[in-house]
Amino acid sequence: MTLPVSGLPSSSSFLQPMGHYTLGKEHGLSDFALLSSSVTRVSELETRVKLQAQEIQLKDQAIASLEQKIKKLKLQRTDHPEGEKQVHEFERKCQELQKKVNDMEQFLSDYGLIWVGDEGSSEAFKQEIPLTTAGFSPNTFQPDFDLVLENLRDLNVLGGEGVSHIEFKEGAARLRPPVPVPLTLYKNGIIMFQGPFRSYQEPSTQQCLRDIMDGYFPSELQTRFPDGVTFHATDMRKVIFHEHRPWEQFPGPGQNVGCAEENLTWTSEIPGPRVSVQQFLDRLPKSVIQGGCVMDIQGPIRDQLLGPKADEKTRESLVESPLLGLMDKGSSANTVVCNLRIKSEAGDHTYRVRMLPTETIGDLWVYLSQHSVSEVSSCDLIRPFPHHVYDNNACTLQEAGLVPNASLLLRRKKPKDPEKQE
Repeated sequence: MTLPVSGLPSSSSFLQPMGHYTLGKEHGLSDFALLSSSVTRVSELETRVKLQAQEIQLKDQAIASLEQKIKKLKLQRTDHPEGEKQVHEFERKCQELQKKVNDMEQFLSDYGLIWVGDEGSSEAFKQEIPLTTAGFSPNTFQPDFDLVLENLRDLNVLGGEGVSHIEFKEGAARLRPPVPVPLTLYKNGIIMFQGPFRSYQEPSTQQCLRDIMDGYFPSELQTRFPDGVTFHATDMRKVIFHEHRPWEQFPGPGQNVGCAEENLTWTSEIPGPRVSVQQFLDRLPKSVIQGGCVMDIQGPIRDQLLGPKADEKTRESLVESPLLGLMDKGSSANTVVCNLRIKSEAGDHTYRVRMLPTETIGDLWVYLSQHSVSEVSSCDLIRPFPHHVYDNNACTLQEAGLVPNASLLLRRKKPKDPEKQE
């Protein structure tokens, strides 16, 4: 307490001790609250420190166990080098597979395609639509014949239809037009080249026609015709091709099942010219090497098709006009002689004919009949390229364009149709 200066208490002096006491009491209460809050925070911090110390201890134990495992793995790698080889082998295989995937994507991009499927979509697609190996449904596939024919006309323009190319052969050159690929469209399949028949149920046939309908050349012909090819299409969509097979030959009449479409016909003949034996043999290799031995291929097949006489060498006969023998030596040196090589129908006999350009085709037939054993009168004298039949016996060799030399063939005459004769 403070005393007044004069020694007497005043009103203000009585109020000051009370106020001072009140303030001191409030200050003591605030210090106690601060002290209690500080103790509480310290206790909480101590608890957190204990928990963090426990976590650090657990993590140290985990780190120690991991370090032990790393040491063991290092020891195993040094003790077993095959593990490292397997890792390198897996990496190499992974690189090979990645390269194949890149090549496949590049192949698809060449055709303007992009692979967008994944496992989920492909599985769902398989469940919705049952497909064959090539991805087409054989039972429902039917080509759009009009679209196929229209696209074939466009492809023929791209393939060089009507454009001839220079062909060099044996020191000579000639213009050769493109040879079209024969393609016949039937109701139930196609025939390309000389066969065989290909049903629409075959995945390769579906792929071929889908390529054409998409405006592309068939992918199966890419290796054989890398620059494109022309087609000679025959529309026989109303004709059903019936393929002869031994297992279909059953006794008894056949019965049609289901309703048949109207205006449909059946055929079993493959269109186009038939391949001769020599053309077939030319497609085969002459010989192959197997087991260190050279094996003849064409010889045994020729014997099987034509008989043992096929191995005999082609005989040649010299046929000369009697007029050449009557000429003087001086005049014969300045005279042009026509040299002809005429091959028989069987191909086993060749006639080398020497005549004057003024002699006729009739004279040639007389000379051939005198030197030929077979009946020459039943044959035609033709030129293979360009094709021409020499049936005018009064025409001279000069007028026929056979001077100075030419190669001709003897072919059996075709029987005339009696209806046309009438």
